[in-house]
Amino acid sequence: MKLRHSFLRRPVVRAFTLIELLLVLVILGVLAAIVVPKFAGRTEQARITAAVSQIATFGTALDAFEVDTGRYPQGKSGLNDLFQQPREAQGWRGPYLKNEVPKDPWGNEYVYECPGKHNPTSYDIMSMGPDGRVGGDDDITSWNNSNSQRR
Repeated sequence: MKLRHSFLRRPVVRAFTLIELLLVLVILGVLAAIVVPKFAGRTEQARITAAVSQIATFGTALDAFEVDTGRYPQGKSGLNDLFQQPREAQGWRGPYLKNEVPKDPWGNEYVYECPGKHNPTSYDIMSMGPDGRVGGDDDITSWNNSNSQRR
């Protein structure tokens, strides 16, 4: 009579081979190479949309400022006049923005000019876009120009 004790048996150890691990890494690398560029494109498009939306928000606030004071903000303070009352502004009923003027989605200041070069009777607002430089086809602006405003 043979006695079988389960504690005397050696457990079967199963492990992945080096080739199986390498194969999994290659598959993950291929998937990452396919998926990452698609998400990167979406991120850039989301930043462009955010800049267009922020410029529109500035436009609404600037128009309210103009209705209350009879003029658009001018000088160095520019868009900051929407958040902090300028000394010389009569009829200011702000703040016209909930928070201080944000930077664009790429971390740069928005460019504000009044009177504007493209809108001499009002203002120009521009984000320099991903390259952070004025000019080029990546700028996002408040004026209508097929090369400078992406939607």
